[in-house]
Amino acid sequence: MMMTKSTNADDPEMVALGALTWVLSDEARAGRLLAVTGLTPEGLRAGVGRRDVLGAVLAFLESYEPDLLACAASMNVRPEDLVDAGRALG
Repeated sequence: MMMTKSTNADDPEMVALGALTWVLSDEARAGRLLAVTGLTPEGLRAGVGRRDVLGAVLAFLESYEPDLLACAASMNVRPEDLVDAGRALG
């Protein structure tokens, strides 16, 4: 999923949804997300539009720099954009 900075990096929810898509693209990484955040698959599905859940996804990435960098590269945004979006979501 490629995002252009001018289009989506300024929208924290869009950034978080892109990051969530990236996290869920790898089964092991998705499992880590659930384990670290305490979310269940059902809770994640139900909360995907909630700012706190989206913020938790970005906090998960921020806590492990290799994933943060890989996700940012995949989305064509700066790692700082992911961190800033997470802070904006609270």
